Amino acid sequence: MAELLAGADILDVDVEDAVADEHVRSSAYRRVVSVAASSRSRDRDRAIVATILRDPNEMGSKTAVVTLVDRIAMKVSGPGEFRQWSAELLPEIDQLKTDGYREFIRRRIHDWLFYLSIEEGHVPAPAELAQVTDWMQRVLAQESTSPTVLALLAESGNRKKTRNIAKNRAASRKPRTK
Repeated sequence: MAELLAGADILDVDVEDAVADEHVRSSAYRRVVSVAASSRSRDRDRAIVATILRDPNEMGSKTAVVTLVDRIAMKVSGPGEFRQWSAELLPEIDQLKTDGYREFIRRRIHDWLFYLSIEEGHVPAPAELAQVTDWMQRVLAQESTSPTVLALLAESGNRKKTRNIAKNRAASRKPRTK
């Protein structure tokens, strides 16, 4: 814990408190992840993830790693860079004891790869859309600027709310005729 905090230049956290209290530790992890995600260098990410995932509170450690995954996905230049970055983390993620947490992180990585491929211009088929989580479908419905993607979500989204968001956004993007 001391090394993790020092590596992120976080000096105001009492290490003994963090070791003893999972809430203090979780807060420290969030700060470490924020510093790591803000860095231009990705060199320490695997070691940071490995350290965080050794925590006995797997729920808290999973949450911190998912936050890092989300933040990095929004910074990378495309799916290739994100694929390479996330592949380096998979051996660490596979060390989680709880299958559900491992799978959750893997699914989040898959979702972001899907999102990033769409951002690069890929138009998914309905079967591909069905492979991403409801969360990612909602993110796409709220953020995509592609009329084709919005139309696909309006037609094939898993949830009514997602379909409605996509339908409304698609309609608002259409040029109005007089």
